[in-house]
Amino acid sequence: MPDTALSGVTVQPLSGHIGAEISGVDLAKPLDDSVIETIRSAVLRWKVVFFREQDIDHAAHVAFGQRFGELIRMPARGSVSPKDYPEIETTADFLEHGPTFGLDNNEWTERNRHSPWRGWHIDASPRIDPPTATILRAEQVPSYGGDTMWANLAAAYTGLSEAVQRLADGLRVEHRLGVTYRSRPGRDAYVEHLMENQAATIHPLVRVHPETGERVLFIDCQYIERIIGVSRFESQGLLSMFTEQILRPEYTVRFRWEPGSVAFWDNRSTMHLGPVDTAHLESGIPRIMHRVMVVGDIPVGVDGKPSESLVGAPLNPKLS
Repeated sequence: MPDTALSGVTVQPLSGHIGAEISGVDLAKPLDDSVIETIRSAVLRWKVVFFREQDIDHAAHVAFGQRFGELIRMPARGSVSPKDYPEIETTADFLEHGPTFGLDNNEWTERNRHSPWRGWHIDASPRIDPPTATILRAEQVPSYGGDTMWANLAAAYTGLSEAVQRLADGLRVEHRLGVTYRSRPGRDAYVEHLMENQAATIHPLVRVHPETGERVLFIDCQYIERIIGVSRFESQGLLSMFTEQILRPEYTVRFRWEPGSVAFWDNRSTMHLGPVDTAHLESGIPRIMHRVMVVGDIPVGVDGKPSESLVGAPLNPKLS
């Protein structure tokens, strides 16, 4: 990593495998190239980094994200996302997720997250080009609950035995939007939405990180349909084994949000858990977060073969 003494930045690791807190940085101000390089190196090394007490607006958020690449403009955003900043997507759990499709928040959460590992996901993994990174900042959070967790997918791969690594290296996995959603009886507005906006891609189960060269268990608990070339029963067993490996406590970190907190993670080498305790949060206090995502590339497996899109446009229009 660059000399943090020269840049005035401190990188404090939070666990043995993942997570670091960065201090000495004001994200509201223009940053020197040396500071940007320190942050970039910290993200590659620790997979997710955190900044506290940042007083930044939408413009500063976008400007910071653009230092790390072109930002994605999502094809569809909710009504609470800022209209003047198409790069920003606002997630406000109690404001619109469920009501958009005729569901209250509890039913929405239950129908979307009924698997044993509900909520764990890689951002936009059903697309051919999932984002390189996500930068999420907190505007308003409840006084308790709503934490986020991340898992280091590279460390999880390294922790496998060589025999299982060789097996994983040759597997490919179908990621598909909405596969963990349990539909309502009769007409379901969200199922109709999924059919009209479907995205699915066959990715390598082990992705080679394009910058570090690490091998990464590219597994997503929310969007994976199946492992290609094996039976459904075998697929379920293998995915359970790999998921349990990824979610071993030593490969994870947990972050307590405060207003002004910012998390910046490598979406190519982490899986994260959106909060699953929202039904128990303080009534009437929405969790309002804003994110930008950096344009990604097409994943490549150990055999050098890239992912294959089944349906859905790439997030990067240049790949269309």
